[in-house]
Amino acid sequence: MDYFLCVLGMVFIIEGIPYFVFPERLKPYLAKISTMPEATLRLIGISAIVFGLILLYLGRR
Repeated sequence: MDYFLCVLGMVFIIEGIPYFVFPERLKPYLAKISTMPEATLRLIGISAIVFGLILLYLGRR
């Protein structure tokens, strides 16, 4: 459980960096995301999941 909390904390840190460093650039980007087709968003999501699983596999072996 400790390891999980550390990883979750790192995810929040990495996810928060763009909001803190580039808030003026983030707003137009988020507006573009709302106009993207759902299929594209699903493809981006599954790609991120697969990439994360690969990293997890490489990091744990």
